Amino acid sequence: MGSKRIRYRRAAAAVAAGALPCLAFPAPALWWFAYVALVPWMLLLRSAPTGRRAALEGWLGGAGFIVAVHHWLLPSLHVFLLPLAALVGLLWIPWALLVREFLGGVPDPGRAAAALLLVPAGWLLSELARSWQGLGGPWGLLGASQWQVPPALRLASVGGVWLVSLLVVAVNCGLVLLIAVPGARVPAVAGVTGCVVLTGAVWLWVPRPEVSGALRVAVVQPGLVADGPDSTEQRFAAGERLTRALAGQRVDLVVWGESSVGADLAGRPDLAGRLAALSAEVGAPLLVNVDARRPAGPVAPAAAAPDAAAFSAPVAAAASTADGGIYKSSVLVGPRGPTGDRYDKMRLVPFGEYIPARSLLGWATSVGKAAGEDRRRGAEPVLMNLPGRPGVRIGPLVCFESAFPDMSRRLTRDGAALLIAQSATSSFQRSWAPAQHASLAALRAAEDGRPMVHATLTGISAVYGPSGERVGGALPTSARTARVYEVPLARGSTYYVRFGDWPVGACLALLAVYCAAEGARSLGLRKPAPAPEPTTPPARTARG
Repeated sequence: MGSKRIRYRRAAAAVAAGALPCLAFPAPALWWFAYVALVPWMLLLRSAPTGRRAALEGWLGGAGFIVAVHHWLLPSLHVFLLPLAALVGLLWIPWALLVREFLGGVPDPGRAAAALLLVPAGWLLSELARSWQGLGGPWGLLGASQWQVPPALRLASVGGVWLVSLLVVAVNCGLVLLIAVPGARVPAVAGVTGCVVLTGAVWLWVPRPEVSGALRVAVVQPGLVADGPDSTEQRFAAGERLTRALAGQRVDLVVWGESSVGADLAGRPDLAGRLAALSAEVGAPLLVNVDARRPAGPVAPAAAAPDAAAFSAPVAAAASTADGGIYKSSVLVGPRGPTGDRYDKMRLVPFGEYIPARSLLGWATSVGKAAGEDRRRGAEPVLMNLPGRPGVRIGPLVCFESAFPDMSRRLTRDGAALLIAQSATSSFQRSWAPAQHASLAALRAAEDGRPMVHATLTGISAVYGPSGERVGGALPTSARTARVYEVPLARGSTYYVRFGDWPVGACLALLAVYCAAEGARSLGLRKPAPAPEPTTPPARTARG
């Protein structure tokens, strides 16, 4: 009975310890806590009596982490969040086994030194696996908790958010060795010191983005609109009113949030005309976001309103060959109407915008706010030429696409001077979600050496410079306003843009070498089979 009680207590402790790192993320934003947050969980795993127990506690801790970081999804997913967390939590089992293997017992200095490499690599393996879009994407990566720490942002420019995660886990690992293994203090201190030296070297010697000019970008945040049959029109009218107040402020671009337009512009020339008139009045193009059903098959463009006389050929062609369904699209509108530049969202939010394996999981729509109909995906990223600024191209992303490092890196490699994320978190207005989402733009800006605008319908909207630094003040969830930001542009290319996710490749190679070495060692430990006994009696020797 006593052993069963101990097992239950350890299980509860694993869930709680796994949830602790959530405090390092916004909204609490205790960034420094990330460097100690894994210590209780790792101390528990190293004391697991068996590998099976370590695997169980790794799984429970992983599930606790997912629930804690994504708890704001409960109003949408309800109880479905728990089985989803249980599924994703399985990805921490390999890491848990590595913790027990290298930190359990009394590791010698060699094993302790190996722990400082392999344990962070194992953590990164779990982050990589759960970054698959079908499992929710790379939301809540441990390195993302350092979005407001300049030295960490500089590390991100070298190896992306992955390198920052590795450093954070390595520091936690060093602290575990210092606390639990007195004989391993030398490699522990050396490992933590190495992390500090690496960060300092990157801070001192990695070049900063070279600022070259600026753009005046206005972010329009209309605020909450009550749900109802005319809510989309009210939201459009609010954005229209706030945008009109920008006239005379010499703006280069006006950005609206996700789902700011609720009808396909090809079918609503009146809306296209109103947007074109706004663009002419403000003297700048508008980047809006259309969340609407697009007609299927060949569709002739509707007659244009006088102010929107010009759906360009690319728009008409795209509309005429579109698959029927609901798309979320970033659309650039000038004084003569849509310019022809449109980006259709490629990576959709699981359950929010589509249901994976709907035939099996479609029942989720009956217990939460899951998507009643799957939205359609775009085919490829799009760069848009900014009218009036020759050579300046903008790279739009929609909603949680800003969580994916590879998407903003692709846009930067293709020539984007400004990254823009259009978002809406109104369903989670009083939760940690708006702050978490806005913080991701700082990481993307630092990784790519390009400024990033995070524009939302209801806050938090924020702008970050090419080093990930905050530009101006953020617009809180209570704000209903349009604000102009002086956004610095930058030239050059970061190491991350040039070399990509090299920390991930290095960790996978390290783990592969370890697995190969373990396999060879296990084969070498097998004793050769004894020689078979003779089956015939020995010959007799004649004696004389």
